[in-house]
Amino acid sequence: MSIFSIVILTAPPPGQSAEAGGAFVKIDGREILYKSVELFLNRDNVKQIQVVFAQDLLEEAKRKYGPHFGFSGVKVVGGGPKWVDQIHAVAEKISAEATHVIVHDAARPAVPYTDLEAIMDAAESAPIIGLATPLRATLVEMDEGGNPLAYHLPGSFMQLATPQIFERERFIKFASSKAEPHPSEIKLLKGSALNVRVGGGGDVSLAKAMLSMLPKPKIKAPSSPFEEAQW
Repeated sequence: MSIFSIVILTAPPPGQSAEAGGAFVKIDGREILYKSVELFLNRDNVKQIQVVFAQDLLEEAKRKYGPHFGFSGVKVVGGGPKWVDQIHAVAEKISAEATHVIVHDAARPAVPYTDLEAIMDAAESAPIIGLATPLRATLVEMDEGGNPLAYHLPGSFMQLATPQIFERERFIKFASSKAEPHPSEIKLLKGSALNVRVGGGGDVSLAKAMLSMLPKPKIKAPSSPFEEAQW
């Protein structure tokens, strides 16, 4: 059975807007990153969960989130301000028992449990597996001045999302070198369009709508009264 170490990043992925820090936008008074962490709690195949913050936010994160995360064994880690820097920061912190590493964007709280279970089940089928969602509109290629150059039909493109799963050794190589894997290395699984990324406060209504439409998983009883109360 695959054993997973979870790495949840608060930095935006390459090419994504960092407006207001999507992971820290609140829905119903609570930061989105809590919901992203909850995706991985109470799973027998999850050995470790780490949430990575920019180094200049680390002490505040420890004070603000550490007590809540600590009840469930979730670790707060410091890293750089960029996606790849935060991945690099956990290169030597992955549990020795983990066979695979899951990287997830803290600003993506609306992952259906069916997608998560599907990608976990497929973990041993390729060195890297990523969720991807279909595009539904024609793309327009622009030049540097904002002038249209060409149309591209949506059927030729997918939007890369998270979670993404790496074989342990492939993740360590990526994290240590900071060299992004070539797209040809990634096996894509089609994911739900509900899995939207929150880029800032303007996306709150959309995220709430997507969360309300998620299929409901069977609930596993909490392992401790603290686990039940903290969220």
